[in-house]
Amino acid sequence: MENTNTQPWPRLRVADWTDTRDTLHMWTQIVGKVRMAYAPPVNHWWHVTLYPTARGLSTSAVPHAGGVFDIEFDFLAHQLHVRTSDGRSREVALEPKSVATFYGETLEALAALGLEPRIHAAPNEVENAVPFAEDHKHKAYDGESAQLFWRQLLQAERVLGRFRSEFVGKASPVHFFWGAMDLAYTRFSGAVAPPHPGGAPNCPPWVMHEGYSHELASFGFWPGGGDEGAFYAYAYPEPPGYAERTAPYYDQALKECVLPYETVAGAADPDAVLTEFLRSTYTAAADLAKWDRSALEASR
Repeated sequence: MENTNTQPWPRLRVADWTDTRDTLHMWTQIVGKVRMAYAPPVNHWWHVTLYPTARGLSTSAVPHAGGVFDIEFDFLAHQLHVRTSDGRSREVALEPKSVATFYGETLEALAALGLEPRIHAAPNEVENAVPFAEDHKHKAYDGESAQLFWRQLLQAERVLGRFRSEFVGKASPVHFFWGAMDLAYTRFSGAVAPPHPGGAPNCPPWVMHEGYSHELASFGFWPGGGDEGAFYAYAYPEPPGYAERTAPYYDQALKECVLPYETVAGAADPDAVLTEFLRSTYTAAADLAKWDRSALEASR
């Protein structure tokens, strides 16, 4: 399928692809959990994420007893590729089908390559955690919408990656968390944080404790929060005065800063608008929490 939306910052109304988004969310959870079953643990759950590629979203190379494998959502050919380092591969079609069907076909493809992961076979961070094998409700897949979402992720990753280069302290990669279905990047001050209170649906508190074990400022993009998705920023723990200093962006209901995707995409200079959002919300968090900015930031 060719890309029919040629704008540099693709436009995709959330309301126009909600059913596909929700199905794809479950599919990425399945693939992410497979990666988690094999990848060595890394702090803050960095070993479970996916990464944008030139064709879609990938686990990157994951070790297993016989070498390495990867799994990639190809949103150009609309195939899920499962590949091993000995040259074997299997494909699962990305097309309208239930989560249960996709789950079964993915396990079959893995088993044909000698991969039999043990996973918690139900979604996390969603209110209604129907086991994958029983989910016949989510079954929509519009290939053009999935492709446009991936192209949105590519633009977000590009700007977040440049923003990441301005920081020399501990920082995450720019990566895709399948729990909340967001592209995220996080900076750390080096200080230990108080235990996170938890609260994410179908997500044990100890998961959040690990993810938020140290003081941070986090940024990202997710397909919600605006007519066409939204960029976000928040600090944990949130320092006093953060809401006031970030008032143009701060959402009192969400307790984080929000910049609608459509505001960025419709601007004369989208990169500048997004970069200003990222820099200003980071500066507010770092200044108010008294980070050692001279030691943590690269000179620009």
